[in-house]
Amino acid sequence: MHALLHLLRFSFAMFLLGSPVHADELLLTKNDLVQVQPSLWAATGLKLPPPDLTAPIVGLHNVQDGARLLRIYSSQGDVNGFAGILYDNRDRGHSSLSADLYPGLTRLKYGADLIADGLDFGLGGRIVMPAVVLGNSSTAMERGWAPRSLPRLAMTNARWGAVMPVLYANNHIYIYPEHRDHDAEDRFPINWPYMIISQGSSGSDQPFLNAVALTLAALPRDTFAFLRDKGLVAPTVQMILRHNLEAVTTRDDYLSGIAHPAAFAGRLVRTGRMVAQAASLRPGDIPPVVRLRVVKEDFSDAAGLAKLDERLLDTPAAIGRLWRSYAWERELVVSAEDTSDPNDRPITFEWRLLHGNPERVSIEPQGPTGRTAKIRIAWHDPWTERMSGEKGPVERRMSRVDIGVFANNGIHDGAPSFISVAFPQHQNREYTVLSDGKKRLSSIDYDAEGRGAYFDPLLYWSAPWTDTARYDNTGAISGWDRRGTDGAAIGFVANGERFEPRYEIDRSTKQLPVLRRTKE
Repeated sequence: MHALLHLLRFSFAMFLLGSPVHADELLLTKNDLVQVQPSLWAATGLKLPPPDLTAPIVGLHNVQDGARLLRIYSSQGDVNGFAGILYDNRDRGHSSLSADLYPGLTRLKYGADLIADGLDFGLGGRIVMPAVVLGNSSTAMERGWAPRSLPRLAMTNARWGAVMPVLYANNHIYIYPEHRDHDAEDRFPINWPYMIISQGSSGSDQPFLNAVALTLAALPRDTFAFLRDKGLVAPTVQMILRHNLEAVTTRDDYLSGIAHPAAFAGRLVRTGRMVAQAASLRPGDIPPVVRLRVVKEDFSDAAGLAKLDERLLDTPAAIGRLWRSYAWERELVVSAEDTSDPNDRPITFEWRLLHGNPERVSIEPQGPTGRTAKIRIAWHDPWTERMSGEKGPVERRMSRVDIGVFANNGIHDGAPSFISVAFPQHQNREYTVLSDGKKRLSSIDYDAEGRGAYFDPLLYWSAPWTDTARYDNTGAISGWDRRGTDGAAIGFVANGERFEPRYEIDRSTKQLPVLRRTKE
C-alpha cells in the first residue's frame, strides 16, 4: 500500500506540472490509466483545467444553505474555490450534482471504453484520480441472493476494504445512500470514516454533495493546498461534517455517538456552519488522522463451528471484528502510536464508547497521552438506540459496538478512527452466571432461517439445531448436546481438535448459507 500511495502522489505532482485542457468536463479514457494492482488503476494521464476566473463560484440560482456565505468569502478573495477538485458522478446522472449550481466545478466524463467495462458505475475506487475528488453513486445491489447497499458491499469484500483507505489518503470523498441497511436495523458490520453514508435511498446523497462541495470551495487557498499535499482533505471534511450536525453543540457531543452514526440524516446537516468552519481553518490548525494498529487480541482466524476468521478489517482508520467465539468476554490492545501531527504539535488521544452498553465495555488508555488502550468487551444481545432517522428520531436495532479514537492537537479534535465489534444477532445465545460471578455459554440456537431472523449471508450462516454446552472438570467445553428444530435430540457432539467433527457451509441448494456436518 505504501508503494501505491507513493505512485499516486507522484502522479499528482505530474498533474500539477502538466498542460491542462480547458473544459468544464474532463474526458477520461483507458489511455489515461496505469494499472497499479489487479482491478486498480491510477489516472496518471489526467490533467485538470485551470479554474475559470470569470465564472461565479456558485450559480446564480444556488440557494443552498451556505451558498450566500461562500459568495461573501469569495468576494474577499481568500478561498480556493473549485480549483483542483473533480466531481465524479457514478450513477450515470441518476443523482447528479447540478452543473448550473456549481459552474466552476470540473466534472469527470468517462470514455466509451471505460463505460463498456463498467468502470464509471457503482463504488468509486477502481480508478484513483490525481486530484481532490468529490463523488457519489445513488445506487445499490438490489438483486441476487445478498442484496445490500454499496457501503455494505465495500465493508464485506476484502478487495474493497483494502481500497477504501487508499481513497481516504488520496483526498477522495464519496457519498452513498445506506438503502435499507440503516433503517429499523443497523446492518453494517463496521463503522468507518472512508465514505459518507446518507440516511435513505436514491437522492438522499444530495444534501451531502452540496454541503461538501460548498465546504471544499470555502477552504482558504493555503489550507486547501496543505490538506491536498498531506492527504488530509477527506478526514478534515469528515471532521467538519460531524462537528456541525444539528445535535452536536459541545465537545462532549462530538466525542459521543451522536456525532458518529454509521449513516447520517441529511436534515441534520448544517451546511452554513460547515462553510464557516472551513473558511476559518488555517494550515497550522489541522489535526492529525488517528492511525490504529492492533497490538494484541483474542479474536482468532478460526472461531466457532465453521472455523471462520473473526478479523474482518485491519486498516489505519477502521478495525472491524466479528464475534464468532463462544466466550463471554473478549480483549484487544490497540495502539495509536503511529499517529503524527501534520504540524508537529503535541497530541493527546480520546478513546470513547460511541455505541454499545457502557456496563459491558471497558476502555483503559495507557500512558500520559493515551496512545494505547486495553479494551474489554462482553457479549451483547441486540439492543435498540434512539437515533436520528430520515424524517425524525427512530428506535434502531443495533448489534455492533463502536469505539471512536480521536486525536487532539490543542486546537481541534480530529476525525474519528473506529474499532467495531459486530455480534451475530441472528443467534439466540444464553450465558449462565457461575458462583464466582463469571459467565459462560449455556446454549446457542443457530436456526436463524427457521426463525426468519435476518443475517448477512456473506458473513454468517444458519444451522437447523440448538447446541447446549457440556463442560469438563477444567471448565472447558467438552461438547454439545444437540437438538433439532423440532426439539428432538440429535445426540452428543464432541468438542476439541481430536474429536470435533468438520463442518462446511452449503450454498448449493438455498440462497441462505447453511452449516452442515461433513460426512465422517
